[in-house]
Amino acid sequence: MNITANPDNLGSDVKLIEYDNRKIYLVGTAHVSKESVDTVRNTIEQVKPDTVCIELDEKRHKALSDKKKWESLNLKEVIKNKQLSTLIINILLASYQKKIGEQLGVAPGSELLEADKVAKENNINISLVDRDIRITLRRAWNSMGFWQKMKFVTVGLAGLFEKEDISEEQLREIRQKDALSEMLKELGKTMPVLKTVLIDERDTYLAKKIEQSQGDTIVAVVGAGHVEGMLEHWGQDTDLDAIEIIPKSSPVIKIIGWGIPAIIVASLMYIGISKGVLEAGDNLLFWILVNGIPSGIGAILALGHPLTIIGTFLAAPFTSLTPVIGAGYVAAFIQVYFKPPQVLEFQTVTDDFGHFTKWWSNKLLRILLVFILTSLGSALGTYVGAYEIISNIF
Repeated sequence: MNITANPDNLGSDVKLIEYDNRKIYLVGTAHVSKESVDTVRNTIEQVKPDTVCIELDEKRHKALSDKKKWESLNLKEVIKNKQLSTLIINILLASYQKKIGEQLGVAPGSELLEADKVAKENNINISLVDRDIRITLRRAWNSMGFWQKMKFVTVGLAGLFEKEDISEEQLREIRQKDALSEMLKELGKTMPVLKTVLIDERDTYLAKKIEQSQGDTIVAVVGAGHVEGMLEHWGQDTDLDAIEIIPKSSPVIKIIGWGIPAIIVASLMYIGISKGVLEAGDNLLFWILVNGIPSGIGAILALGHPLTIIGTFLAAPFTSLTPVIGAGYVAAFIQVYFKPPQVLEFQTVTDDFGHFTKWWSNKLLRILLVFILTSLGSALGTYVGAYEIISNIF
């Protein structure tokens, strides 16, 4: 394999990989750079490849191409599939890129759309070579422990709510890099598992999918942050199926998930047998109140619909006894039913996400807020209730 930097004077962001009588022009871009958009167009038009590979999957391609991507979001389906956590991460990352893009004067992903546009203008085959975004996000989320998840969300939100403008020097640096990958690398220093899934695995995946693409001459457009890792994995025997599997939850988590409710129910039954039905009734009432009240307060703090508050209060004592569905999802579903977001709120969600007060005014973000706060209230109630009931046995 032979690697040439700046082949045919195409630019410093382009590398030519020659192997097996094939030529692959690897264009490393910053996802929020106007220069990258120009480089992509010039490279494709000059090289006239057989195939243009783009760092997108079908889902992200549709999202970038469709100006009404958030409007078509089926919230009830998202809640049914228990993917609100994934949605929060998705919006968080999109908001970060948009924040940077606004200061650079170019929309995030413009160079990827440009690659798609130029290829279609010249009747060139297009190959989407990134891993399904849903698999990537779910692998990342499932690979993190509870405190790592909290840390990730906290760090991400803190960065969004930070109003300090980026300096010209920082902007120049970002123009030369893949801004999203750089952010993920920084997070990876404190949460290595996140970098492994979001960067390292995708380096391997992208390299292999580009290798598998048809044609003797290929132009591949990827984030600059992936280029180094892709070159390291180039030509390796990679099992793509292995990194497309969504890891199952730890058996320990499942045991705890079902074990705690079993212990609570068993404790209530034991109290009823040993101390009488009235004592068991008092403990059951305590369980209902200690779960319902914090969860209901969470819905109130999120300015949830009155029926959301009532429904959360009634559901929390039961959802806490099963890991199948949480109080947060019940609350979010009721909120969606009675207070669905308007079209404009879908359109402005990535802007509003970075403004603390707009989480209450934007109905889409308020649904996420209802989910977060009621989930926290339910978790608090479960631990307090379990401790009190179990301690009453002794």
